[in-house]
Amino acid sequence: MKLAITIHQGRLGRVEFKVIRPSRPLDRAVLADHDRHVDAYLDQDAARRIGALWMLAASSPRSLVHLPMRGNRTPAHGLPDSGTRQLDLVLLHHSLQFAPSRWKKLRTRLGPGRPKTVTLLDPAPTTELLIDREARHHRENRDLFHQHLHAETLFMTGSAKVFKTTARHFLEVARNGPAHVPAHPGYSHFCTRLHSDAGILGAARELHIEYCDRWSP
Repeated sequence: MKLAITIHQGRLGRVEFKVIRPSRPLDRAVLADHDRHVDAYLDQDAARRIGALWMLAASSPRSLVHLPMRGNRTPAHGLPDSGTRQLDLVLLHHSLQFAPSRWKKLRTRLGPGRPKTVTLLDPAPTTELLIDREARHHRENRDLFHQHLHAETLFMTGSAKVFKTTARHFLEVARNGPAHVPAHPGYSHFCTRLHSDAGILGAARELHIEYCDRWSP
């Protein structure tokens, strides 16, 4: 799988950070903030590229992966609540120890960026993250997602392992969503989720990922 990205540099004090963005806008992608969960609405292209960016986050522990999505048009069926807040998304490795409160300032200091194409391996559809139940609750366990919300941006912080093994959720939506919708006219909803019972969420809400083929003008 090839992915076109843009690499930006930005400095805060003495530290320079690298921020990776998709080279093309994720036009048909919405991240919606709800009280108890977060919803992602994606077309096939957005789901495929976000899956690739998820894998890139696994192999780029010194970078922030930024997915600008705020302000995108919504799915044709609309959002469940007209007042729902739309968010950007940042993926980062826990070892970077980047404080989300610094994001707004860093975002304004990013350079124009340089284009690059990376090649990523498509994970097997059946890949699962297996975590021992006792280790899952150990305070030093890092194979969990944690979330923070700041500056209209959702930060997903985790380990290389948890990013790599959950990228399949987005790729599954890209692979199966387009065929499911016309084949099930009575119930065209196709989705997957990062579930609270899966042993991958620490201080994080569930993430519901839904395929959408029709979008508002």
